Amino acid sequence: MQDQQATLQIETPDVAAPELFDDAKAAVDRLVELYQAGVGYLVDAFSKAMVSGHPGVRYRAYYPEIRIATTTFASVDSRLSFGHVSQPGVHATSVTRPDLFRNYLEQQIELLVKNHGVPVQIGLSDTPIPVHFAVAAYSDMAVPQEGASDFTLRDVFDVPDLNTTNDDIVNGLAKPAADGAAALAPFTAQRVDYSLARLAHYTATDPEHFQNHVLFTNYQFYVSEFEAFARRMLADPDSGYTSFVSTGNATITDADVELPPSPKMPQMPTYHLKRANGSGITLVNIGVGPSNAKTATDHIAVLRPHAWIMVGHCAGLRNSQSLGDFVLAHAYLREDKVLDDDLPVWVPIPALAEIQTSLEKAVAEETQLEGYELKRVMRTGTVASVDNRNWELRDQQGPVQRLSQSRAVALDMESATIAANGFRFRVPYGTLLCVSDKPLHGELKLPGMASDFYKTQVSRHLMIGIRAMELLREMPLARIHSRKLRSFDETAFL
Repeated sequence: MQDQQATLQIETPDVAAPELFDDAKAAVDRLVELYQAGVGYLVDAFSKAMVSGHPGVRYRAYYPEIRIATTTFASVDSRLSFGHVSQPGVHATSVTRPDLFRNYLEQQIELLVKNHGVPVQIGLSDTPIPVHFAVAAYSDMAVPQEGASDFTLRDVFDVPDLNTTNDDIVNGLAKPAADGAAALAPFTAQRVDYSLARLAHYTATDPEHFQNHVLFTNYQFYVSEFEAFARRMLADPDSGYTSFVSTGNATITDADVELPPSPKMPQMPTYHLKRANGSGITLVNIGVGPSNAKTATDHIAVLRPHAWIMVGHCAGLRNSQSLGDFVLAHAYLREDKVLDDDLPVWVPIPALAEIQTSLEKAVAEETQLEGYELKRVMRTGTVASVDNRNWELRDQQGPVQRLSQSRAVALDMESATIAANGFRFRVPYGTLLCVSDKPLHGELKLPGMASDFYKTQVSRHLMIGIRAMELLREMPLARIHSRKLRSFDETAFL
């Protein structure tokens, strides 16, 4: 089979030579043209092969790419953490779904051209488009599993390749390409396509609905409150919000219209309150545990959100705390373990000033407390995240000692994971938790107590998270994307 595959003629669509662009919009138009031509070619070939069988040739199309060559260091505003390559040379990135990422790509290309004074080159990369990703946008088409067709799919089409579907760039492990080009963006096209497919699977909503401001929660109770807020916004013509999207891509633009029930709830139900240019808010119910937190953030990261914040419940660790108090994380004790191979535990996860101040201001506005009085209901401190939901049933000597030595004030299972992945993926992050139990002090989360607590606190907590996102939306993008998130040798694209 390998010999037969090696001898098959490779057929590709006819394309023009690479072109230089100093206009970002025109550059993205060309990316869209190249991508659509490649995908259209593969879809057409795939449709024919499913009917007629093995065509006797291999079909291949390539992702488009952005490439820039510079001979000098850029002279840029030192406050800007993105928009320029770190050193002279050739930098490139393959691109997928330029229609979906148009605003992002135009912004990044415009900065690149402005800061370096040279055009970008738009052409084809040397990375084939897997047929699975090419047909993903067609709801009436599906790639058959191995053995379902009368020929082996990978003999005729390219399939996903783990050599180009990884996190080497964001993990700081990437090496220059064979032609010497360094990475221009944090993700390759195949890595993005992989996550776009996973997002649709886990959240039951299409990637194009995701907004630039993402709230994570670990309880379903927040969802009904988010929908109620969304309906109030849709009823207000001055709110700026345009639609609300629920699981299954059910969409309403009228506050009085009922949403159809979801036929099957996904693993991570997701809801989107949309505004123009993606400036709305997305709420993801990741459920309980660091594995879900990592999975969600691994994939949402490719959408390059402007910020994500955890607004969940936690165990309060101090006797001075009361149920319903808030905890603003300024440090994390990472015992979740799921990111240890990607981001060692010795890497510090710094608090980001822009996120912290927005959250604190939002708490003050919602509670009508300021300054020293705010300390009555909010504690700033270290949040510990563990991978064992029933940690309190173990011998307490070791865990409690570590928690005390770390000065932890709260414990959950997701916050450190979300913050650490935000740091790893260069996505601004933050955490505001609400104390729902105090297991070290005999106040366990029991059914009757929990229901009263949820009724009174969920709405206020969620509104604080929403308000914090609205404050962040008003900030310039260059201010939100802190230099704390950038390494020595960083990609130009944020």
